[in-house]
Amino acid sequence: MYIADSWAIAEYLEKQYPDTPSLFPNNTKALQAAFTDAHYAGLDNLWAFILPATNSILNPRSEEYFRRTRELTFKVTLEDLVPKGEKAVEEWAKFKANLDKFNSWFAKTDDKGPFILGETISWTDLNVASWTIWLKVVWGEDSKEWKDIASWNGGRWNNLLIALEKYSSEA
Repeated sequence: MYIADSWAIAEYLEKQYPDTPSLFPNNTKALQAAFTDAHYAGLDNLWAFILPATNSILNPRSEEYFRRTRELTFKVTLEDLVPKGEKAVEEWAKFKANLDKFNSWFAKTDDKGPFILGETISWTDLNVASWTIWLKVVWGEDSKEWKDIASWNGGRWNNLLIALEKYSSEA
């Protein structure tokens, strides 16, 4: 059996490994689903920046598929997708504003720990971290884009990655 959707994978892991820490502790599944939907919708202003950059680091076969499918979705070339000038500044500011909103939700438990549920890791933390790692890998640690994101919200997004490092197989 193959499962491609990350939410479905998390649910599968919950069922297969009931004796391990839950990704949806304390009956938070519905709340985490709502956060996931809001988070994904809040990334709308990011696509024009990250998709062309992602395409540029893929191998030739993947690059062809990625380009073809994204250009069909957005109805422009990846090069034309990237906002220019003042439009780029406006779209980047909108993306930051969305991260500010998510930061305010995370901040509700700052006194308890670095995760959305304080010291308890959940699906939301891993999901947000996965998107954040994607940005860091594609743009690189020295890029202006990553430096912006890493500094926003008191360093929240980089600090989340640091807090999760001990769970990484690369740590």
